[in-house]
Amino acid sequence: MDRLRAFEVFTTVVQRGSFTRAADALDTSAANVTRYVNELERHLGTRLLHRTSRHLSLTESGQALHEHVRGILDDVAEAEALASASTVQARGRLRLNAPLSFGILHLAPLWPRFMALHPDVELDVSLSDRVVDLVEEGYDLAIRISRGGAAASQVTRRLSTSRNVVCAAPAYLARAGRPKRLEDLAAHVCIAYSNSSMAEEWPLTDAAGNTRVVRMRSVMQANNGDTVRAAALAGRGLIWQPTFLIGDDLRAGRLVRVLPDHALPDIDILAVYPSRRHLSAKVRLMIDFLAEQFRGTPSWDRT
Repeated sequence: MDRLRAFEVFTTVVQRGSFTRAADALDTSAANVTRYVNELERHLGTRLLHRTSRHLSLTESGQALHEHVRGILDDVAEAEALASASTVQARGRLRLNAPLSFGILHLAPLWPRFMALHPDVELDVSLSDRVVDLVEEGYDLAIRISRGGAAASQVTRRLSTSRNVVCAAPAYLARAGRPKRLEDLAAHVCIAYSNSSMAEEWPLTDAAGNTRVVRMRSVMQANNGDTVRAAALAGRGLIWQPTFLIGDDLRAGRLVRVLPDHALPDIDILAVYPSRRHLSAKVRLMIDFLAEQFRGTPSWDRT
């Protein structure tokens, strides 16, 4: 038995959730996929998957194997990619998805630079705050703004970070007062970012590391950060937003940070792709390019 191939087949079955979909992904037959999994189970002397006509789930042994095998396969793919990188020409269409505001503000200026460096790569950029399914929707790469990473079946590379800041316009603070303690937030209203689990429940951590969740009353909700920002600039309430969106406003005084001794969780800017295995030259070049562009202190956090 080719154990490396068996590991690949087993991992693909887990990621795709069925033998048939794994067979399609591996360009082989469902019977062949079943054979590999059965041989692997016989070799290890344990059942790896619970199978029913409609559902697959991992056994305890299968879960342990899957966690270790993914790392092995990624290491092998990384070695293969490094060995072949110098001989593979980057060309063809690269489909990339990114969040709307971040894509306009911080990615759009980078595309011409990448195109000048790699003229044989055609960019197909889609901006959306919806979390796309990379495999099902045919994307090579996505940029994600995340506190929780990506799905277990995906690979990520952190490009940068951004702080989340509670702030308001000077006009709002002059009218409603500036909160000095967490308890003062009860007398204030907010404009909530509805795409977040922190929309109206703000987990604020003090300098000693103690976190308290404060329930806020929203007078408006929006699923787009630019809309939230515009309402705050008009003096309609408190907001929290990432510095990549409001950094310039804070530096210019259009927005003022409140409760500076308390912090919200930072967020990661991630490059997300389905797997390191068989990673194309164009995707690898894009990831390396973006990592270089965002290296060091993020521009939005510079004073």
